[in-house]
Amino acid sequence: QVRLVESGGGLVPPGGSLTLSCTASETIFSSIPMGWYRQAPGKQRELVARKRSGRDPDYADSVYGRFTISRDNAKNTVYLQMNRLRPEDTAVYYCNVRNGGVDYWGQGTQVTVSS
Repeated sequence: QVRLVESGGGLVPPGGSLTLSCTASETIFSSIPMGWYRQAPGKQRELVARKRSGRDPDYADSVYGRFTISRDNAKNTVYLQMNRLRPEDTAVYYCNVRNGGVDYWGQGTQVTVSS
């Protein structure tokens, strides 16, 4: 059972930046996707960004050019650098690992973009 622990959420004004981190409790091979999803109130959970070795990262169209996903495989950690944040980026952000057909989720971290 993989446990994922997220950190880095908070309140930021429009145009600001935040970096989210997610660390897994065990080794996640670089070929296994690690990524971030988000869920805003009243909306479905959606993919934000996902990364695995040997492939370009996947980004939602709405965050392309503003968010950057990266991984430190030695630390079993994935990061999400979020720049030029917008109010519509407000959501609970969840870390995700898909291993052996099973989705593992973190507890979520709230990101609120508001002046």
